[in-house]
Amino acid sequence: MTSYENELAQIVAELNRAASGSRDPRKDVGQGSATLDQLLMHAAQRGASDVLLIAGSPVTLRLNGALAPAAGPALGAEDTGNLLLPLLTSTQYQELQRHKSVDLCFTREGIGRFRANIHHQRGTLAGSIRLLPEKIPTLESLHLPVTLKRLADARQGLLLITGPTGCGKSSTLAALLDLINTHRRGHIVTIEDPVEYVHTNRNSVIEQIEVGHDTPDFARSVRSLLRQTPDVILVGEMRDPETIATVLTAAETGHLVLSTLHTNDTSQAVSRILDSFPAGNQPQIRQQLSLALLAIVAQQLLPAADGTGRYPAVEIMVATHAIRNLIRKGEDHQIYTTVGTGRAEGMITMEQSLTEMVRAGRIERDTALAHCFRSEDLRRYLE
Repeated sequence: MTSYENELAQIVAELNRAASGSRDPRKDVGQGSATLDQLLMHAAQRGASDVLLIAGSPVTLRLNGALAPAAGPALGAEDTGNLLLPLLTSTQYQELQRHKSVDLCFTREGIGRFRANIHHQRGTLAGSIRLLPEKIPTLESLHLPVTLKRLADARQGLLLITGPTGCGKSSTLAALLDLINTHRRGHIVTIEDPVEYVHTNRNSVIEQIEVGHDTPDFARSVRSLLRQTPDVILVGEMRDPETIATVLTAAETGHLVLSTLHTNDTSQAVSRILDSFPAGNQPQIRQQLSLALLAIVAQQLLPAADGTGRYPAVEIMVATHAIRNLIRKGEDHQIYTTVGTGRAEGMITMEQSLTEMVRAGRIERDTALAHCFRSEDLRRYLE
């Protein structure tokens, strides 16, 4: 057993010894809160990205993208309740009771800032806690291409960051926003659920609106803030047709808008936006998207070849005249080919990005093959 596994086992054993057996875990707030702080401190020292707390399983960390369960005893239902419920305000607890799931961010002095999802599974409470960096990351520290810096200089249009959960979308958005905040005098407004990275005014004035706390939903907040003279708008996620339509309108009318979608590649992002609307409305949305779009960046996080971290692989589609025409005409199947031949405009496919990373020694060939979307193209590039 490694030293970190021993430490985790001791922390869990301490929680087990302190458990009162009460059916109401909120009665043991002090012990649970103290033990959670120990777990979070340990996770931060280990460089973990996530902590999973699930009844029936041991405490589990995500290290360099891989799960690392502790060797200690599995958590019980009382344990997860004791650890997680102290994080909730009365309002958040009520939301958990109503919807069986709640998202939140919190800060622990001397440890860091965290994003959590608390939910139910098999009739017990469970939680996934993401460790957020102490400082807002830069594009350089995230190993992202310089093309993104040029996109952040744009004055209007929609810049979408896409990818699966845990691929670093929030960090990329935070780095872009900090770049704008540092180099531009403007009014920046973010709408997030919840607020993850806390920004301070630099050259810009920045407001951060939290869904559920400062506003009831994304769509209503975007409509409202258009009357607040923003220059740059960040919408945490385009979740529904109303939000998407409002975001497109904002991007068309002189604002730089940054947002996210859960899609794997750039052409899939176009399809996801269009499929959110009834067939009769899609021609209008195609026209609107072709005019409003600035770029789409799809990213994944891959384990480094030396096992000491993760690197992003990115696909970048810039809304050139050719790309806008393909979107407007409904020829989405040709987008990938156009991206692949658009290196001069700053575009790159996922397979081209993976090839560069293999050749630079950042990732293994097998890792690239496991994460590509078109293996034939990747193998051809690697020959």
